[in-house]
Amino acid sequence: MKKLLTCVAAVGCFVAFVSVAEARSAYDGSWDLIFVTQRGACDATYNFTVNITDGIVTHPNLVRLRGYVARSGAVRASVTVQDKFASGSGKLSSSSGRGTWSGYSGNARCSGYWTAQRN
Repeated sequence: MKKLLTCVAAVGCFVAFVSVAEARSAYDGSWDLIFVTQRGACDATYNFTVNITDGIVTHPNLVRLRGYVARSGAVRASVTVQDKFASGSGKLSSSSGRGTWSGYSGNARCSGYWTAQRN
């Protein structure tokens, strides 16, 4: 009985370890983003860096940023800063990415594309 409990405990630890290891994303790390406005009166470009951890997109100063990267590299994100809002989608590869975005700044509606490079 003691051996059975030890075996079950060991398997439980192994499963927990594998689950944590699988949570890591192939896209984890730091990424430089450039947003280019093609339509509308928003700023011509926006540049910033985000971090991806376990497929979740974050930025230390953007509290209202929500983003997720799927295993396929498909990415969706949105951000709100004061009277500005943008959302976008696209695809990441191992070292770069590209997609489209749309949003507004005050009353101005804007849209364009974004590119990403892994740091």
